[in-house]
Amino acid sequence: MANLIDVLKERGFIEQATHDQELKNYLEAEQATCYIGFDPTASSLHVGSLVPIMSLAHVQRQGHRPIALVGGGTGLVGDPSGKTEMRKLLTPEMVEENAVGIKKQLSRFLDFREGKALMLNNADWLTKLEYIPFLRDFGRHFSVNRMIKAESYKMRLESEEGLNFIEFNYMLLQAYDFLELYGHHACRLQMGGSDQWGNIVAGIELIRRVRQETAFGITFPLITTSTGAKMGKTADGAVWLDPAKTSPYEYYQYWINTDDRDVVRFMALFTFLPIEEIRALEKLSGADLNSAKVILAFEVTQLAHGREEAFKAYRAAESMFGPRVVPEEILSSSSVPRNGADVNNAQGQLDGVLPAVEIDSTPHSIIELDRFKEGIPAFKLYQMVGLASSGSHARRLIEQGGAYVNGQRIESFDDLLTERDIVDQEILLRAGKKRYHKIKIIKNNA
Repeated sequence: MANLIDVLKERGFIEQATHDQELKNYLEAEQATCYIGFDPTASSLHVGSLVPIMSLAHVQRQGHRPIALVGGGTGLVGDPSGKTEMRKLLTPEMVEENAVGIKKQLSRFLDFREGKALMLNNADWLTKLEYIPFLRDFGRHFSVNRMIKAESYKMRLESEEGLNFIEFNYMLLQAYDFLELYGHHACRLQMGGSDQWGNIVAGIELIRRVRQETAFGITFPLITTSTGAKMGKTADGAVWLDPAKTSPYEYYQYWINTDDRDVVRFMALFTFLPIEEIRALEKLSGADLNSAKVILAFEVTQLAHGREEAFKAYRAAESMFGPRVVPEEILSSSSVPRNGADVNNAQGQLDGVLPAVEIDSTPHSIIELDRFKEGIPAFKLYQMVGLASSGSHARRLIEQGGAYVNGQRIESFDDLLTERDIVDQEILLRAGKKRYHKIKIIKNNA
């Protein structure tokens, strides 16, 4: 079996690592335990969290044990890393509720059965600390001079708001987390984003000073698209892993729209397809590269939402943009449907599991027929169904020629959509080139 470090390096996960050779030797000699912290500020993780999630999945696939640490205790304080202003402080109830959602999403990627992976909450030990004993036993190991040189603090010290004393304690608390996980779970490897380097090193140093043992750290590069945009950010906001916040179809479409220059990199980071097959994509262009994007969208949707939802999103995209035949020789290890027979086979496997009406997972709304008897202004309808964030946004979209009803451009923002626009009990709205929304018409109850 390949060494975990080699796997992470060749797939683009590692920016910095401590004790390179010692770390590699440690991972080859025994089953390791590794942890990553997740900020519980929302009930869902988003696409920007996929690098740490996928890295923990690789940890488990290489025979090691991953720990997902929910920052319930540190969330009560706020991490200054990467922020120019203070984070919103959470209540214990908010943390608990968010942790439930996060574990549900992580369970798509990690096997938590029989202790193969752990999900812990640092509130379990941080909220029990006594201040004076903590300062005496652990605070004495930290140099203020070194702390304020860390990137996580420098940004805040130079900001207008500054760094408050609560946040100044964050590095000590995260270092203590590492010490706690080392002591109770033999965890000797912490991974995190590049902005966590100072916090990770502080934990390694604390373990060395208190336990006279060596621990290790890895940081990931900040992943941006080739256009410079932050991963998981769109004009409509974050791309969430929770299907209630971002539907599987919208999630699929986010990946279909990957820039050509990002396909190979994202395939290595966000799928488990063999790296040799992924490298072969570097020679592709045109239609073949578009086929690779279909595979990328299918694979990442399947990981986050399951095969059924990935297939439904695939079929919905087909109904909107026409069928795509994915050549057998492109990423042959992928389970994406590649031709009509594959699609029919996949459909057959879903028969009896999913009602036929659900196969089309295009975002949709249900509106009663009577609403269209007097007519609904186009700009209001676009705002109602979420294709525009506000009435003014909808007006701009229509005035710029980017809004369509059943394939016909809307000429004026106050055009009325009426019964005449209903085709087969539906109205199909489009915003821009690729965002669709179906309105399904039902008759009013008598």
